[in-house]
Amino acid sequence: MTTTPEPVRPPAALAEPFEPVGRGWTAALSLANGAIWVGWFGPLQILLASQARDFAPGSGMSKETMLAWVTGIGAVVSLVANPFFGALSDRTTARRGRRTPWIVAGATGGALSLLLLARADGVWSMAAGWCLVQLTLNAAFAAVTAAVPDRVPGRQRGSVGGWLGAAQILGVVGGTGLATVGVPPLERISRVGEGGTGAGYVACAVCTVAGVLPYVLRYPDLRLSARERPPWSWRAFLAGFWLSPRRYPDLGWAWLTRFLINLSNSLVLLYLLYYLRDRLRYHDPGQGVLILTAVNSLTLVGTVVAGGVWSDRVGRRKPFVVWSGVLMAVATAALAGWQTWPGAIVASAVLGVGFGVFTSVDFALMTDVLPTALDRGKDLGVINVANALPQVAAPALAAPIVTYLGGYRVLYLVAAVIGLAGAVLVGRIRGVQ
Repeated sequence: MTTTPEPVRPPAALAEPFEPVGRGWTAALSLANGAIWVGWFGPLQILLASQARDFAPGSGMSKETMLAWVTGIGAVVSLVANPFFGALSDRTTARRGRRTPWIVAGATGGALSLLLLARADGVWSMAAGWCLVQLTLNAAFAAVTAAVPDRVPGRQRGSVGGWLGAAQILGVVGGTGLATVGVPPLERISRVGEGGTGAGYVACAVCTVAGVLPYVLRYPDLRLSARERPPWSWRAFLAGFWLSPRRYPDLGWAWLTRFLINLSNSLVLLYLLYYLRDRLRYHDPGQGVLILTAVNSLTLVGTVVAGGVWSDRVGRRKPFVVWSGVLMAVATAALAGWQTWPGAIVASAVLGVGFGVFTSVDFALMTDVLPTALDRGKDLGVINVANALPQVAAPALAAPIVTYLGGYRVLYLVAAVIGLAGAVLVGRIRGVQ
């Protein structure tokens, strides 16, 4: 009598999840995600622009060019850091699991880097501080996003992605709000750090650390034993960062779609403070950025969870991504043709609707096309390059357009065309409904 051997089951850390996650787990991970975005967007929306304005006189650069250089260099660091730390977390065999140690280290390092950035006294220290912020917070972000395919079954990823997206936007609003409280209107700033940007950076640093604590203290991570980890090889490690579009065409098209739509969004956000002050002549541009961010976030939060849940229920992803991209392109074009304060408010609201659906459903689509369970963190890190690379490309495109090629009207028309191209290319993805 012969017996059929039982199939070898993969270890829990590498198995495809099938148990649905609870609301508490989703809420804690979402809070951690939002805290990381506070650390990014307080500086990006207000604080870095304020410092660039103060450091530019006598430097030989305009404030726009200085801001573009600093954010662009930081984005290059982000390009490398996210997939690198994602790959390291894939191979981590710590007692606390694969992802949790990197969430703790990244958030703590990010907070310390924000405090260093608060002490910047010129363009070089400002750039160095921002690069450290990008390096450390990307370590935490790579681990947070990798926790989703580790623990969330496919049928639930749209809704979980929606909550993560909602937390991301609340993090943007929170970071902007903390920065605005710490920074008076630009016309009244006399010295950096005296009750100004320094207070904003401290507030963002505290929020970043506090936000990750509920997840790392309450929810244990899945462990990978040393015997389950593949043998280490620098050559194999570095080669793994190349995901061939020919071998994985769906992943390639999904990556390009995310890159183009995020590039369009980055072009809109980069000079928003200067657009309000120099083009619309808004009386308090810092407050104006906060108002537009709040309007955008209200409509985004209203659609981000609903879009993810709806896509889970119907089992389809692509139509949601296509129409959200089209809607965002229309709103971006409106910024070019309707350059008034009411026009900016309407465009922000419509952008929120489109980006809300895109954020949740595109995240679920990305996790659906991941090649292997062993490299989830690294692969998501490569995918997240499509979030960071636009921060490099946007300054390179925006600075010459605003300065020499037609100003903000041309900038927003270019952004609309790029976003529309991203929406159209979703149709090339074949393996997802």
